[in-house]
Amino acid sequence: MYECLSDHKLVDAFKKAKELNLEQDFIHLLKKELINRGITIPK
Repeated sequence: MYECLSDHKLVDAFKKAKELNLEQDFIHLLKKELINRGITIPK
């Protein structure tokens, strides 16, 4: 789904989405992609 997004940009997007309290569905999609890529989910 987010193949064109670098790992670094994906992590940044996830952090920013949480910081801005964006929709939980969107945050969940980002989190799912992080897991698919084997990236540790930032706190």
